[in-house]
Amino acid sequence: MSYAEVSHRQKESRYYCFGLNQDKTAILTVRFTYRSGCIRIFGAGYWRKGKKTYEQTNSI
Repeated sequence: MSYAEVSHRQKESRYYCFGLNQDKTAILTVRFTYRSGCIRIFGAGYWRKGKKTYEQTNSI
């Protein structure tokens, strides 16, 4: 899934994606923007705080 990040829109739109790893034991996030026709990733990692919310929403 991909969502627009509303807190940072001064110069460029920023987005984030999240999903499960292959074993479905961890949630990963990637934060990115489009710049000059390319995708620029400025952050990636495990989503610790939102894991419970994600699992409840997606019925894992």
